[in-house]
Amino acid sequence: MAGLNVSLCFFFATFALCQAARRVSKALLPAGAYASFAREAMRMLVELGPWARGFGPDLLLTLLFLLFLVHGATFDGASANPAVSLQELLLAEAPLLGTLLKLAAQGLGMQAACVLTRLYWSWELNDLHVLQNLMAEHCSSALSTTVPHGTLVEGACAFFFHLTLLRFRNSLPIYRVPAVALLVTVMAYIAGPFTSAFFNPALAASVTFRCSGHTLLEYAQVYWLGPLTGMVLAVLLYHGHLPRLFQRNLFYSQKSKYRVPRGKPAPGPGDTQMPAEGCRGREPGRRGVGQQPRSSS
Repeated sequence: MAGLNVSLCFFFATFALCQAARRVSKALLPAGAYASFAREAMRMLVELGPWARGFGPDLLLTLLFLLFLVHGATFDGASANPAVSLQELLLAEAPLLGTLLKLAAQGLGMQAACVLTRLYWSWELNDLHVLQNLMAEHCSSALSTTVPHGTLVEGACAFFFHLTLLRFRNSLPIYRVPAVALLVTVMAYIAGPFTSAFFNPALAASVTFRCSGHTLLEYAQVYWLGPLTGMVLAVLLYHGHLPRLFQRNLFYSQKSKYRVPRGKPAPGPGDTQMPAEGCRGREPGRRGVGQQPRSSS
């Protein structure tokens, strides 16, 4: 219980530190710089700072659900996920320069979070921190399956995650935040034994890329290619196309919003002339076509 209390204190201290840094950055930096850079770095601190192992799966899932609840309620428009930033780019909701700035901020936040976490572990406030310090240089890989299967797992998790984001993007936070947090927790429970269910390229690069067991290329295939592919497929399924690249809808037909009323077809020009000619042929005093004039004798 003492170890749990220490971890919870670290969680809330990290959250308070990031919120304070976010407010200071928002007050001092220009609006564009804060929107694209500072808040992304702060969100990465919240995302990566409390990351730790050593507890049971039920407690870890509870902490993960709590983390995403807090993240969803206070994220201030930041994603802390390079795949989400690239999704906004594909949806033509963010410019290329702003997206590159966000990716740089996420990388900076990732490094800052790792330094903060290792510094906290170095204080050795409980036995778990002592173990973490001993394992810091010789960590084990989070990938516990084959590379193709791991890529499929990470891609499927990212697909459902981004599809949920697209579905609830215009919903009220009271519905969107718990739905996303619950989905992430469920996917972590199902896919966690195989890949730890990161579906976040920055988080995976920080936690497991330096661990032995697989090459950098294999890690990139599972934790970068898999989530990015899942994100692209989610956008294609939801919108039918990638707005940034092309406008033609590949999956769904574009129906006209104006409905033509059903009924008898309007008469054409030929239909209006035929009855008139027939009537002229039966008019009194008119001779039909081909009739010879009568003799007066």
